[in-house]
Amino acid sequence: MLDEARRVAADIGGLLGVDVDAATIVAGRAAIVNLSRPGRISAGGATRLLATTDGWCAVALPRDDDIAALPALMEVDDVVGDHWAALTRWAATCSTDAVITRAQLLDIAAAALGEAAAAPPVVRACGSTAPRRVDGLLVADLSSLWAGPLCGQLLARAGAVVVKVESPKRPDGTRSGDPAFFDWMNVGKLCYAVDFDSDGDALRRLLTAADIVIEGSRPAALRRHALSADDLPARPGRIWLRINGYRDRPDRPAFGDDAAVAGGLVDMAADGPMFLGDAIADPLSGLEAARAVGESLRRGGGEVIDVSMAQVAARYAALPNSTGSATHAGAPPVGRPASPLGADNVAVERLVAERHCAAC
Repeated sequence: MLDEARRVAADIGGLLGVDVDAATIVAGRAAIVNLSRPGRISAGGATRLLATTDGWCAVALPRDDDIAALPALMEVDDVVGDHWAALTRWAATCSTDAVITRAQLLDIAAAALGEAAAAPPVVRACGSTAPRRVDGLLVADLSSLWAGPLCGQLLARAGAVVVKVESPKRPDGTRSGDPAFFDWMNVGKLCYAVDFDSDGDALRRLLTAADIVIEGSRPAALRRHALSADDLPARPGRIWLRINGYRDRPDRPAFGDDAAVAGGLVDMAADGPMFLGDAIADPLSGLEAARAVGESLRRGGGEVIDVSMAQVAARYAALPNSTGSATHAGAPPVGRPASPLGADNVAVERLVAERHCAAC
């Protein structure tokens, strides 16, 4: 697995002109946060592998709403005691399909082991220009957590002007975690806070001015505000990158650990599967996304690119010697902290205004 990640990193170096240490990318968060080696509990602790009557599944409960939905998931009045113990007992009485189906109804991320097939990014052409370099391009990074922000970080290192877009009502969840990880993913980006509900016009102006858009939310969220790739006019050669969990169901919830299980990217022990690394589908998908953007720039852009984490994980799982520890590496260096939420609003709005004026 790590050999393939190094090949992807080398491709990114050739396309974007940045040095990428694949081992640090894959295991950097575990080193920063000092996470333990995962077993059937993910390194971050929010996802578990559960045995069912006919196989294995992963269920992720990183949000308070996920835990609050457990009584409905298990069809009980209340969950008494350890909710993971109760969930483990319940899953053991159900088929894998039943667990996944009920979880999806309640917007809980869950995946059957090996359910996803390997597939490369899907690219839809929308009108290319001449090949371009990344330096100086404007990137609107609407993503959060790890995969999308990693892609944006690599573009920033390559010289792009990257604007990290967050809603004040729902900022990037990693802001509430270890600040070193947030800084690693977002240092060097302009931090722009905008309310998607009340100030959609400001966000629309940014997205129509951008050369590259990174979208990490489920597609329905942007469609609801008429801010999707199909809703907005594009600058010549604009690249719109969409990172989701599953190609066939892009609105299905997914996180790095359960998406990896869906792709079959696990360590197989004698008594069943174990998690491989820390949310491993996230950094691998971030690398694949950065390579896809670099390749698109070389073609002249003008493309919508879909990268699905479960499909990325499945591709790595199909490689020879795909298993093995991926949790230990030195912590990545972070020279300075990322900007606070909304710290760069004035600078971003000035930049967007200049771009729109130049296009007049």
